Amino acid sequence: MAHVNTAVHQSATVLRITEIFYSLQGEARTVGRPTVFVRLTGCPLRCVYCDTAYAFTGGTMMALTQVISEVAAYQPRYVTVTGGEPLAQPACLPLLSALCDAGYEVSLETSGALPVQAVDPRVVKVLDLKTPASGEAHRNDYRNVSCLAPHDQVKFVVCDREDYEWARFKLDEYSLADRVGDVLLSPSHEQLAPRELAEWILADNLPVRLQLQLHKLLWNDEPGH
Repeated sequence: MAHVNTAVHQSATVLRITEIFYSLQGEARTVGRPTVFVRLTGCPLRCVYCDTAYAFTGGTMMALTQVISEVAAYQPRYVTVTGGEPLAQPACLPLLSALCDAGYEVSLETSGALPVQAVDPRVVKVLDLKTPASGEAHRNDYRNVSCLAPHDQVKFVVCDREDYEWARFKLDEYSLADRVGDVLLSPSHEQLAPRELAEWILADNLPVRLQLQLHKLLWNDEPGH
């Protein structure tokens, strides 16, 4: 009889979940659309502006089938898998495929520090390239850029002018505006005035989309929104 590694098998079918909730998408191309969010627990990064540190630890162990069932109860059109860093859990990949199989439009919010090659091609990857002021720019895995498709998106959280200039350089270096559907520049909450970033974008006529976090405007960044 063949030996079955039950620990490996279980890691592919069980996830540690911080929360599953229904809200309006606060970011990216589907901003404002009713969406179910599946927030996975754990993250290997520690960005200075992180607004989901509560997802670093804890969480509840859930079977993949249980997650799919809970998502289905909301009857969503859009589902976002986020974290933490969702790709830090092996079962994230089968979760993404199962959500696509269920007929949802699925997006993945990932830091870009972990490989995205194995992500189901039906998933919209929102890749967050970490800027110098995040404290984690050295964690960017630029091999991921070649895995991006036209429906994917790249995000930069901009803390200051240096971050902005760095993002401009990366925009050109990797021809991001030609590679993905949207390049998103978001001002770090309470660090950079949105109007200031807007004026920089206009002055340079950048091929990007200014992104404000709708959920923070509506719910003051309360968990579950």
